[in-house]
Amino acid sequence: MWFGACMSSIGTWMQIVAQGWLIYRLSHSAFLLALDQFLGGIPIFLFSLIGGVVADRAERRKILLGSQYVQMACATVLTVLVATGHIRVWHMLSCSFISGLAQAFGGPAYQALIPSLVDREDMPNAIALNSIQFNTAVTIGPALAGQALAKLGEQWCFGLNALSFLAPIISLSIITARYLPEKTTDSIFGSLKQGIKFVRRQGSMEALIVLAFCMTALSMPMRTYLPVFVKDFFHRGPETYGNLLSMMGIGSICGSLIVAGMGNIHYKGRLALTTLITLGAGIAVFSLSRSLPLSYAMLVLVGASMMAVFATVNSLVQLITTNEMRGRVMSVYNCAFRGGMPMGNLLSGWLVPMFTAPVVLGVNGLALILMALYFLLVQRRVAAL
Repeated sequence: MWFGACMSSIGTWMQIVAQGWLIYRLSHSAFLLALDQFLGGIPIFLFSLIGGVVADRAERRKILLGSQYVQMACATVLTVLVATGHIRVWHMLSCSFISGLAQAFGGPAYQALIPSLVDREDMPNAIALNSIQFNTAVTIGPALAGQALAKLGEQWCFGLNALSFLAPIISLSIITARYLPEKTTDSIFGSLKQGIKFVRRQGSMEALIVLAFCMTALSMPMRTYLPVFVKDFFHRGPETYGNLLSMMGIGSICGSLIVAGMGNIHYKGRLALTTLITLGAGIAVFSLSRSLPLSYAMLVLVGASMMAVFATVNSLVQLITTNEMRGRVMSVYNCAFRGGMPMGNLLSGWLVPMFTAPVVLGVNGLALILMALYFLLVQRRVAAL
C-alpha cells in the first residue's frame, strides 16, 4: 500500500510540475496558474462531504480503485495531447477538474481506510509515516520532472504519471483490509447532517476545521507561484523549478520524520500552532528573497513546518473521531483542508496581477502568524488539545 501510494504520488508531482510549467509557458498568465489549482481543488470542496457519506456506506477499497482509474485516464489523455502537439490550456484545466472530482471521493475513503490498518495508539505515527511517502514523492517527483522537462519534454512527465497509477491499483487489488459498513435506512442528506452535527458537538473539532481551511488557503499559493519566481525573478528554467520543489519536499520529509518520532505526545495543539508561526515566517522571508541559496533554505523550513502542522492537525481530528463517523467527519475535514487550496489560489490569482506575487505571499505569511497567535493566546480550544 505504502509503495503504491508513493509511486502514484511521484507521478502526480511530475505532472504537477510539468502542467504548471506548460500552462505558464503557453499563456504567461499567473491567473491561469491559479485557475488550474482552483479547478483541481473546487470539486473536493463541493463534493467531499458526499464522498464521506459514500465512504461510510460502501467498501472503501473499491472507491479508491475507481478514483485511481479516473485519474489514470486523465493523465493518459493529456499525454497523448502533449505528444501530438494538440495540447491547449483548456485541456489541462478540464482534466484538473475531473481529477479533482475523483479525489473528492477517493480522499475521504483513503483517510478513513488508514485506521483500519493500524491500532489507535499508533495512529499519529501512521499518519506521519504516511506523510513521508507523500513527501518522498514531493522530493523525487519534481527533481525527475525538472530533468525530464529539460531533456525529454513535457509528454514524459504526463506519461510517467499515467503509468504510476498502476502501482496503487495493484496494491489496492491485493490488500486484505475490508470495511463492512452497517446497513442504514438514512438518506445521504440525513447521514451528512449526522456528520456535521458530530463536528459541531465537538468544540475543538470546529476550531480544527477552521484552522485547516485557513492554513491551506494562506500557505498553498506559494507553491502555485513558484514558476513566477523562477521565470520572472530568478530568470531560470525548469530545472531550478524542480529544485525548489525538491527542497520543499526534503523539508517535508524532515517534518514528517520529526512528527513520527515524537509519537503520541501531549499538547499536540500547542505544537501545531507554534509550527504554524514558523511556516508563516518562512513564507514571508521567501517572498522577499532574491537569492537562490536563501530561497532553498526557506523552502526546506517551509516544507518541514507545513508538513508538521498538517500531520499534527490531521492526527488530532482522527483521534477525536469515532470509527462509524470517520468517513463523514474526515470528509468535512477534507472539504475544509482541500477547499482552502482553490479558494486561496483563486483569491491570490486575482491579487497577484495587481500587487505582484512577492507582496501577496508576504501578506499570506504574516496572516498565518497572526492566525496562529489568535488560536494560541485568545481562542485556546486547539492549544488545549
